[in-house]
Amino acid sequence: MEKATNVFWSKGFAATSTDDLLQAMGIGRQSLYNAFGDKRQLYLEALRTYQRNTTSDHVRRLNGPASVVAGITDLLVGLVSDDNAHRALGCMGVGSVGEFGVNDAEVVALREKISPMLHGRLVARIAEGQDNGEIEATLDPQDAAIYVQTMMTGLQTAARAGSGADELHRMARFAVDLLKTK
Repeated sequence: MEKATNVFWSKGFAATSTDDLLQAMGIGRQSLYNAFGDKRQLYLEALRTYQRNTTSDHVRRLNGPASVVAGITDLLVGLVSDDNAHRALGCMGVGSVGEFGVNDAEVVALREKISPMLHGRLVARIAEGQDNGEIEATLDPQDAAIYVQTMMTGLQTAARAGSGADELHRMARFAVDLLKTK
């Protein structure tokens, strides 16, 4: 699954051929069909696995530090790999948005399972930060969580477009600075 995920992550669904998958996975065509049904089902499973793993990492970084500001900073900075090739992949989930938009009900359903969970954790942490004086009290926690999630998408899109790690780290810290109590 990891090898298939890496191919879809790098090339997207449409540009990935069945032969690309067979070569990466080191299996025969019939084995792929027996195990996954078809290329589309394999893509959906790869996207599901990718989202589950990355969201788990996002929540771990967000909740790790006692400081809410440090947690949000870790969440955003942690999206930016120092490895140029890895960073240039961006995010497979964001890539699926670019490729399918809202036109594929199954892909949208996968996003809708994950995004609200992360949003809820962000709202809770932002409210915690307002209670302890780290986050500007006048901000609506729901809006601030949407802002952070939008920054996540922007950072990953900019990474895919070739932005450097230093620039993206600065943008992540700048975004968090805007949330801090003035």
